[in-house]
Amino acid sequence: MNALDMLKQDHQKVKDILDQLEETSERATKKRSELFARLKDEISTHETIEEEIFYPALREHEEARELVNEAYEEHQVVDYVLEDMSELSPDDEAWSAKLCVAKENILHHIKEEEGEMFKRAREAFAKDELEDLAVQMEERKEALHAQ
Repeated sequence: MNALDMLKQDHQKVKDILDQLEETSERATKKRSELFARLKDEISTHETIEEEIFYPALREHEEARELVNEAYEEHQVVDYVLEDMSELSPDDEAWSAKLCVAKENILHHIKEEEGEMFKRAREAFAKDELEDLAVQMEERKEALHAQ
C-alpha cells in the first residue's frame, strides 16, 4: 500500500460515517453521539498523520506548497466546527446545521486532496517513497490508537 491509497481509505471511512450521521434524526441522540465520537477519532488520527508525515514531505516540493498550506487551514476550520458541535447536544438544531457545514468542508477537502494534491504527490514522489510514507503513517496510526 502507498500513502495515497491509505489516505483514500481514511477518506472513505469518514464519508461513510458522515452519511450515517446524516441519516439520523434529532431524536437519535445515542446513535449520533456514537457516530460523532467515531468521526472525531477518525478525523483526528487522519489529520495527525497528514500533518506530521505526509504534508511536511509534500511541502518540500515547491509545486505543492500552496496546496499543503491550504490543507492545514482546512483542517483548522473542520476542527473548529467539530469542537463547536462537541459543546452541543446532538438533538440541538444548531448541531445539525454544524454537521452540514462540517460535511461540506470535509468533502471539499477530500475532493481537493484526492484531485490536485494527489496528482502533485504522484509527480513529486517515487513509488517507493509513497510506500515508505505509508509505513510511517501506519506506525503513527498504531501509536495513536494505542494511546
